[in-house]
Amino acid sequence: MFVDQVKVFVKGGDGGNGMVAYRREKYVPKGGPAGGDGGNGANVVFEVEEGLRTLMDFRYQRHFKAPRGEHGMSKNQHGRNAQDMVVKVPPGTVVIDDDTKEVIADLVEHGQRAVIAKGGRGGRGNSRFATPANPAPEIAENGEPGQERYIVMELKLLADVGLVGFPSVGKSTLLSVVSAAKPKIAEYHFTTIVPNLGVVETEDNRSFVMADLPGLIEGASEGVGLGHQFLRHIERTRVIVHVIDMSGLEGRDPYEDYQTINKELQEYNLRLTERPQIIVASKMDMPDSEENLAAFKEKLQEDYPIFPISAVTREGIRELLFAIADKLEETPEFPLDHDEDADKGVHRVLYKHETQQDEFDITREPDGSFAVSGFKIERLFKMTDFSREESVRRFARQLRSFGVDEALRQKGATDGDIVRILEYEFEFVD
Repeated sequence: MFVDQVKVFVKGGDGGNGMVAYRREKYVPKGGPAGGDGGNGANVVFEVEEGLRTLMDFRYQRHFKAPRGEHGMSKNQHGRNAQDMVVKVPPGTVVIDDDTKEVIADLVEHGQRAVIAKGGRGGRGNSRFATPANPAPEIAENGEPGQERYIVMELKLLADVGLVGFPSVGKSTLLSVVSAAKPKIAEYHFTTIVPNLGVVETEDNRSFVMADLPGLIEGASEGVGLGHQFLRHIERTRVIVHVIDMSGLEGRDPYEDYQTINKELQEYNLRLTERPQIIVASKMDMPDSEENLAAFKEKLQEDYPIFPISAVTREGIRELLFAIADKLEETPEFPLDHDEDADKGVHRVLYKHETQQDEFDITREPDGSFAVSGFKIERLFKMTDFSREESVRRFARQLRSFGVDEALRQKGATDGDIVRILEYEFEFVD
């Protein structure tokens, strides 16, 4: 089974908790704090593995949770950082954030890596909070929660040449004749229901990868037929080989077929029309093919080369392969839409300015309580150890410094009102 799109959940490891501890050595008065920091949580890292061809494995495992860091220990011992969780993916995988629809990573080369969910940092131990005014603090942080998100993984085949055309025009037959691939071939439409890849070698020892894509029909870009599921695989191909049945046995006009397929490619993605096309007139061993080809050439306005072939007699195939190899040599790789720098030949690391997340948001609940939410507040809450009085006081001070107290007063909070953060409740004290 060929799987080329899947949705999975990834979560970076939480940081380890910091520790509250003190030195208690004989003959050492006023030993002081000695609580170590927690270790950092593991990242979820995707790495390209050349041998993989499909996202099949992700049908069975859809949750990837990285391990957490080790907790801090006494004697100022730092907890161990967790080892990154490395997940192998096939070349051509595009990773998209399911909420924002932003492309997180585009993985194409063997060994290429990308961090998909960052692990949280370890919490600080009480040694870190010692000051001259408070030389023995009872404060330690819990580890920061790891990043979690739903992602959509799409596989776009890394083929140099894509075969497109209506069902049953001879794409699979052509691939089976020119390469060692063994696609299913039969006398009915949509015999090919998954893309097939084959490595083609010309007589002068040039080679390229050819993909036979399931047949397109009118309306494919809007989801009609099978072809629309696989249009994404054409995006990475450098040359489109457009196979047209010249025999007319199915009662269709070859020129109308040609226009219909090009319209579907254009409507799916305008940039596909930039690809060089080679037109293959297939089934030339049939009786009416010569007449149909002459009529097709008269109607064709574009200056695309046309290669009459017969997969049965192998006539014209040698010339076609040479033409494809020549065209590949002069055609650069096309950047995908989200990679505009690539067309300038610039390869750079993208440093994104992370937008400052809203500090907090306060809403009034139906029961009269106040709900405080926000990335910073929730992270701070999760990193606070509420079993220690001093940590709770520090949390209250930090909320005040963020302006939460003042905002609650403006919303009408008075003494004794209930304030909720996540699923926990506090009493408002003015």
